[in-house]
Amino acid sequence: MATSRPANGKKVVSRNPDVMNGELVFLGTRVPVQTLIDYLKAGETLDRFLEGFPTVGRQQAEAYLDMTLQDADAHA
Repeated sequence: MATSRPANGKKVVSRNPDVMNGELVFLGTRVPVQTLIDYLKAGETLDRFLEGFPTVGRQQAEAYLDMTLQDADAHA
């Protein structure tokens, strides 16, 4: 099982072959990270995503987005 951590060191997402066929999910949930990405690509807000997936916390989603931006900056 793999997990990813933002700068604050808290686990945000995980990948486990026994959970959602190994998709990257928000830690402690069965909500794929791709679902958040799809919402944002479709022009939806983070608030709308969180309303639809209450098992994902705001801090968790924001930490994932921050981590993704930091990773993009590191590879730019």
